[in-house]
Order: sequence, then C-alpha cells, then structure tokens
Amino acid sequence: MKTKIVLFIALAFNSLGVFAQGPAAKFGYVDTDYILSQIPEYKAAQGELDKTSLQWQKEIDAKYLEVDKLYKAYQADAILLTDDMKKKRENEIVNKEKEVKDLQKQRFGVDGELFKKRQELVKPIQDKVYNAIKAVAEKSGLGFILDKSGQVSILYANVKYDKSDDVLVYLGYKK
Repeated sequence: MKTKIVLFIALAFNSLGVFAQGPAAKFGYVDTDYILSQIPEYKAAQGELDKTSLQWQKEIDAKYLEVDKLYKAYQADAILLTDDMKKKRENEIVNKEKEVKDLQKQRFGVDGELFKKRQELVKPIQDKVYNAIKAVAEKSGLGFILDKSGQVSILYANVKYDKSDDVLVYLGYKK
C-alpha cells in the first residue's frame, strides 16, 4: 500500500510538471538487493551476522533442551515429591525458562544484540550505497530513484533506467 502511494505521488508530480509546461521529473530505479550482493564487504558482514545468529540460536536451543529435561524429570518424579518439593522444582523450571526467554530477547529482540551488531556492520555499507544512489541520481538529472528490491512493487521497468550498475561503478566496483 505504501508503495502504491509513493508511486501515485511520484506520478502526480510528474503529471503536474507536464501540465505546468515545465519539464517532467525523470525517474530511475535501482535494485539494492543486487547492489548489496555485489559488494564483498556486505557479503562478509552478512556472513558474520549469520554465523553469530546461528551460534546464539544453538546456545538458546541447548538451554531450552535443559528446561525440557528438567520438566520431564519433574513429571517422572512428581508422584514421589512432597508439595514443597514440587513447588521448588516448578519454580526452578519456570525460572530457567524465564532466563532462556530473557536471553533470547536480549540476543534477538527488537533492540537486541543482533540488531546492534547489524547496525554496526551493515548500516555503514547501506549509508555508502544510499550516498552513491543520491550522487548517481543527481549526476543523471533524475528527480526520483525507486528501489525495486523486495518491498517496492514496480509493474514495469525499462532497463535503460536501471541505475544499479552506475551505483556500483560509483562505489568503485566493476559491473
């Protein structure tokens, strides 16, 4: 929906330019997924993030396995336990599970360690790409650059307006 609104506004500005007897704004597009896939630093950063994420997920899975073992042991022993012992074991299980959930949130939550690590490793590359896109747009005299990767829907795109390779060249990478 957001994409359709942006395209509508862009087309409206373009139409207004024609009606006002002035030059219409020119459009170009890039594919940021393609651009990022061509940058070795991005691939390395993404690989490091994937490795870290996998390592943390294994650690969390192991802790959940411990909780599961505690619960199964509790179920097996429940008949033989006094009420006080049951409460103690139940609290132990609940506390262990809370610890694991807290760790999971700390690592993978909205402002978790993985998010911060992604900001640290990937954001500088994304900023560099954005600045290159801006420079290419200004050099090409384009009023708008759309991104056709994943989130934006472009119904038609003439390849002569694809500025992805120009952005890569501007960044110093070969096509």
